[in-house]
Amino acid sequence: MIIQNFPKRMSLILCALLLSSGATRARQYHVSVKGDDTNKGTTRAPLKTISRAAELAQPGDVITVHEGTYRERVNPPRGGRSDRKRIVYQAAADEKVVIKGSEVVQGWRKLQNDTWKVVINNSFFEDFNPYNDKIAGDWFNPRGRDHHTGAVYLNGHWLTEAANLDDVLKSVGDTPLWFAQVDEKNTTIWAQFKGVNPNEAEVEINVRRTVFYPDRPGVNYITVRGLTMMHAATPWAPPTAEQIGLIGTHWSKGWIIENNDIRYSTCVGVTLGKYGDQWDNTSQNTAEGYVKTIERALENGWSKENIGHHVVRNNRISHCEQAGLVGSMGAVFSTITGNVIYDIHVRQLFSGAEMAGIKIHAAIDTEISRNHIYRTCRGIWLDWMNQGARVTRNLLHDNNTSQDLFVEVDHGPFLIDNNIFLSSRTLLDWSQGGAYVHNLFAGQIVHRPELRRETPFHPPHSTKVAGLKNISGGDDRFYNNIFVTGGLDAYNKAARPMQIEGNVYYHGAKPFAKERNRLEKPEFDPELKVAEENDSVLLHIMLDNSLQTLNNPLVTTALLGRAEVPNVTYENPDGTPLKIDTDYLGNKRSETNPTAGPFENPGEGELTLKVW
Repeated sequence: MIIQNFPKRMSLILCALLLSSGATRARQYHVSVKGDDTNKGTTRAPLKTISRAAELAQPGDVITVHEGTYRERVNPPRGGRSDRKRIVYQAAADEKVVIKGSEVVQGWRKLQNDTWKVVINNSFFEDFNPYNDKIAGDWFNPRGRDHHTGAVYLNGHWLTEAANLDDVLKSVGDTPLWFAQVDEKNTTIWAQFKGVNPNEAEVEINVRRTVFYPDRPGVNYITVRGLTMMHAATPWAPPTAEQIGLIGTHWSKGWIIENNDIRYSTCVGVTLGKYGDQWDNTSQNTAEGYVKTIERALENGWSKENIGHHVVRNNRISHCEQAGLVGSMGAVFSTITGNVIYDIHVRQLFSGAEMAGIKIHAAIDTEISRNHIYRTCRGIWLDWMNQGARVTRNLLHDNNTSQDLFVEVDHGPFLIDNNIFLSSRTLLDWSQGGAYVHNLFAGQIVHRPELRRETPFHPPHSTKVAGLKNISGGDDRFYNNIFVTGGLDAYNKAARPMQIEGNVYYHGAKPFAKERNRLEKPEFDPELKVAEENDSVLLHIMLDNSLQTLNNPLVTTALLGRAEVPNVTYENPDGTPLKIDTDYLGNKRSETNPTAGPFENPGEGELTLKVW
């Protein structure tokens, strides 16, 4: 009515302004396995593939996927314009949506024992054959044999690639095997199916490298919600090359990846990582090579304005043989919270320097919080430029191959607070400038300098490089922690001054020699045990009332001071002061004498606490 009363020219101008400002009506696209890609994507006439909906969707639109299994790679051609005008990919409420990078294969012929064989024409794989695609790259160790990105799955779970054909022709052991050979026309796969006819079961093989990943950088503001995504033939993802995951953001900004089930990726589940260029995997596995990678990233728009700001929350991430989540420079200013990450690099067929539940290079102002990480080779690994990061209120256990937390060649400031670290090896500290506050450390702590490598530090809250420095060690803060069997004696010879007060040492844990305000009870065993019950995780712990005898400081920005090398204060990402005034469970801490460890005033005796 208003436009009708305007002159015609003014009406046209107003319409143009509304369109240019994004005031167009958002569309809802629906996808169903029973749909048709010639439809319009309504509830009554849904599309058949998520990829077709992705082609149509514009900023502000929502793609709702209905129950079923979708065998496709979603390659979003565009993203949203802002956090309020994003493109959303979501499962319909209370419906199970599965997207797979695999296809069902039949026509198996039995050979001997429980070994079967199938011959597949190479045209089946189109432009990517994972059985001819070797895993390789910077900092990768094949352990003397070839590995391929493909896999064979029986009823959803993968078999293990054999080193040679002879092993597959033998009787089945505890771990069923497969092996493949590719010639100019065919791909031949041999696999062991113990007591199973694969033609009467669901046997799948990888045909797609990834499940949800844009083929170009800068596809911003996408939400992926409530999907089960599995079976991706992902490549090795070092920090110097393009990092392709089962799902990945590809050098973009503002993604939300939430409430998904992400599993069975040959290398990595979630990538918040680097773009690709002609220098991929040419670093010669050197620190100098990665410094050059950082310089090129800055030239390619690595900044607070362009990259990162992702949210990865409330996902289940499992069965990945490199890492659950990686990010080289692309995870800056992000939040990784509420995820359950487990069964990562458990087969250990290959090795290298990039395996962990969470492995991030440059966790600048990145929050890693409230995650449950277990049965991984290493829990959390923060490598290079971990400045302004906060690791808080996480539960880690049974990461006994390496350790719960590894901080490598970082100059600080970074904050590790209110965590429960229960593995036999808790912390590997090759950094300086870290603040460790109100944690429970149940295992060994190792501290060492790293003088060979010079690594970057930054101005506050920035990706710009302020300088390079090696790690002489020390300049750490340990306030109000509980140590069981480990301790801080490794820091007695630290090169830089330490701030250590208010810690409790149980069951033989060794204190820092110069710590004045401390509690030692070598005879006391807290008897730590973790148990699962009704989808919860319970911590059984024995405590005594001596925790209340210390006079502990409330940890604040003023108490922590400045990290020496970058000369930067410990503060929140927005520049406001820190104040550690809540505990692991979210309870308020005493302002005058907060309790050591992750729980404020927990009581004494045998306690059972719900920690997840």
